Amino acid sequence: MELPYSEPYKIKVTEAIRTSTRAERETWIREAKYNLFKVRSEQVTIDLLTDSGTGSMSDRQWAAMMTGDESYAGASSYFRLKQVIENIFGMPYFLPTHQGRAAENVIFSALLKEGDIVPGNSHFDTTKGHIEFRRCSAPDCTIDAAADTQLEIPFKGEMDLNKLEKIFKENPREKIPCTVLTITNNTAGGQPVSMKNIRETAELCRRYRIPLLIDSARFAENAYFIKTREAGYADKTIKEIVREIYQYADIMTISAKKDGVVNMGGFVAMRSEELMRQAMQFSIMCEGYLTYGGMSGRDLDALAVGLDENTEFEQLDARIRQVKLLGDLLDEYGIPYQRPAGGHAIFLDAKKILTHVPKEQFIAQTLAVELYLEAGVRGVEIGSILADRDPVTHENRYPKLELLRLAIPRRVYTDNHIRVIAAACRNIFERREQITSGYRITFETPILRHFTVELEKI
Repeated sequence: MELPYSEPYKIKVTEAIRTSTRAERETWIREAKYNLFKVRSEQVTIDLLTDSGTGSMSDRQWAAMMTGDESYAGASSYFRLKQVIENIFGMPYFLPTHQGRAAENVIFSALLKEGDIVPGNSHFDTTKGHIEFRRCSAPDCTIDAAADTQLEIPFKGEMDLNKLEKIFKENPREKIPCTVLTITNNTAGGQPVSMKNIRETAELCRRYRIPLLIDSARFAENAYFIKTREAGYADKTIKEIVREIYQYADIMTISAKKDGVVNMGGFVAMRSEELMRQAMQFSIMCEGYLTYGGMSGRDLDALAVGLDENTEFEQLDARIRQVKLLGDLLDEYGIPYQRPAGGHAIFLDAKKILTHVPKEQFIAQTLAVELYLEAGVRGVEIGSILADRDPVTHENRYPKLELLRLAIPRRVYTDNHIRVIAAACRNIFERREQITSGYRITFETPILRHFTVELEKI
């Protein structure tokens, strides 16, 4: 018989998990004002809040940390990471930062001015936050198909080139400092972008002389989907595909806590030395000196190894198979989610599950709380709370999709944990008709409110 699949790694260290009671969870979530960000980690059984910085590092990464050079300036760890970035992405200039939103802060400080327009394919929360904080706008140019969660197409996170060109035509060139292409498209459900769409987006940007910035948090997973779904790439390595992707980019930002599989780190990289010089001052002011930029030497070395390891097919395959397993189980139970299964997470379609909860009562957040109460599983709302208020009208924005993201950390949970998550979702789905009300906001900040929002049950 053919041998079954097994993971390309073995486990060296484990961490104990405490299983709580529903009564305890009811108390804890009430004390947290129904915001799962405010729940303590020891009060969570299976933590799917994010895959950012929560993955399990390899033995090679832990070994590399011991060689970390903590020199304030000119550390050898910096130059080892610089070489890896040049090899993998082909970017000659880079500034390390402590994480992705810091990279956005550095580059947008150099590029943006009030009133600018930064189009993209579903900017993620911090990206949109940095843009709107500077009193700029972030129009969404994602293809319409992304809003239909039950539609199965291979590249559902793509840029709609007609929408993008319409913005280019209707606005002066100097008002559009860059276009942001996010791979994979997190807000649309971890959906990938094809090489064809990346290339055509770049060609359109160059025709209008607008730099293309690739938001690269899950670049390796996007390359995996290009290899497995796009004609002409099956025989190419992940590293070859990544190198081709970035030949189309002028700038890249990355939260390396995802596909770099480190607990902390990120960077901004670019082809222009002039732009790098403009961004340097903001890196020094906000992050640290140019050769460490908010990261310790040991983190720089761990990232160099992580980028190299996670651009190999076997590691990506094991990770994406586990996400697909959760999707397959949800299919078996008839539970709707953004299809096909994404690269880093399953996004439950809260609108289709909780059909009796009004949109004003935050449908996806209601589902998130229910899942925590059911089994101590912590996910995150990708819906109306995350969408914030319109910066002009101050009215709540209600996006087409109300999703509950269940992000699977890399090499952390077993397939049995995945089965527990699916069973908990099934229990909620079977009693969904009894869930008829949600929550109202009692406190919120003007921007990025979902991190600190406080709610009360209606």
